[in-house]
Amino acid sequence: MKAMHDRTHLINRLSRIEGQVRGVSKMIEDERYCIDVLTQLRAARAALARVEANLLKDHLTHCIEDAIVSGNASEQRKKAAELIELLGRSEK
Repeated sequence: MKAMHDRTHLINRLSRIEGQVRGVSKMIEDERYCIDVLTQLRAARAALARVEANLLKDHLTHCIEDAIVSGNASEQRKKAAELIELLGRSEK
């Protein structure tokens, strides 16, 4: 996993996203204009995608790289299978 500073950065990003989502909920309660709500939803999704990309990068540069460097073929296959399974899951 990432260093403490990086984890703190990701947690802070997620907290901002959480606030964004609460704001979207409030916008719906207040019957705000649909396009404004949709704009905020897209922004929240984009922010989550950035967090996901950072975590994926971290997994590739640490977990998978460590498995490759270790020379442990079983661990390499396990890490590759985990990633393939994750990427193969369909979003619903």
